[in-house]
Amino acid sequence: MKKYLVIGSNSFSGSHFVNMLLNKNFKVYGLSRSIEPASEFLPYKNNSNLKNFIYTKFDLNKEGDILKVQKIIRKNKIKDIINFASQGMVEESFFNPVDWYKTNLLSSVRFIEKIKNEKIKNYLHISTPEVYGDIRGTIHENSCKRPSTPYAISRLAMDYHLEALMKVSGFPVKFSRAANVYGKGQQLHRIIPKTILKILKKEKLHLHGKGSSKRSFVHIDDVCDGYFQILEKGKKGESYHITSNNFISIKELVVKICNKLNVDYNKYIIEKKADRLGKDFIYKLDSKKTSKALKWKSTTSLEKGIDETIHWIKKNFSKFKNKNLEYTHKK
Repeated sequence: MKKYLVIGSNSFSGSHFVNMLLNKNFKVYGLSRSIEPASEFLPYKNNSNLKNFIYTKFDLNKEGDILKVQKIIRKNKIKDIINFASQGMVEESFFNPVDWYKTNLLSSVRFIEKIKNEKIKNYLHISTPEVYGDIRGTIHENSCKRPSTPYAISRLAMDYHLEALMKVSGFPVKFSRAANVYGKGQQLHRIIPKTILKILKKEKLHLHGKGSSKRSFVHIDDVCDGYFQILEKGKKGESYHITSNNFISIKELVVKICNKLNVDYNKYIIEKKADRLGKDFIYKLDSKKTSKALKWKSTTSLEKGIDETIHWIKKNFSKFKNKNLEYTHKK
């Protein structure tokens, strides 16, 4: 049975990737800093192959935990690793930049130093479109990078470190950058679930920058399929984009959700002129390379994906209605 190590298995994308691997009847070792959250946020909890999943609590910032992971890799002869772990959020990285640089760069480098000499076959590093900065044109994998926040700078620095390691020692890293990922199980402070919950709770939603920034939204199932194709078939040292070809402003997205919930946009949405710190206007990623080389494409429409997310939130509304809908920074 093939074995995979998923770092950040409690994250939105990480938990769905674990679920996909279990569906393929693989053995999966999951690592995350937090204890496993409620099953509503962990799709793999209902997987019929859950017996093939082993979870270990892991803090990237603790050297003892890193040594523990090294032992897991060595003992179980794990060859394939996908790393979702990072300190996220753009605006918040300005308020505690040391935490972002510590986790996303210094601790990540220390982790790689401990495992780089293990017999790893594939290491997929999940990066972010934020490393490109505010580029108005189409963004290709080799486009110039102009990060504008501590979050983006810390992520790009780690990308560069791994690229250098690949060149000098052949470390088998591959990179992926995905557009705005969404779907059921997503953290409630993200724009789609937050908008749905605010409306269902009959509360006002503050839309920063009047919702003018544009994004492409790609469904979590399509993203996980893309990650798997990159891990299995992608070339070492290469980067791959995962995105849909449909771009929509945040305001248009919120209007769409309002229409699906049969409410008046003007009744629930307060447009604020000021945008969030460091927020880039658009990430127009080009995914032709991924589509051509790996035969991947986005297949879930935004309409279907939003409907699915609305259904998930309504089903769990009694559990979600009193949850905090704002991001809370964890040291």
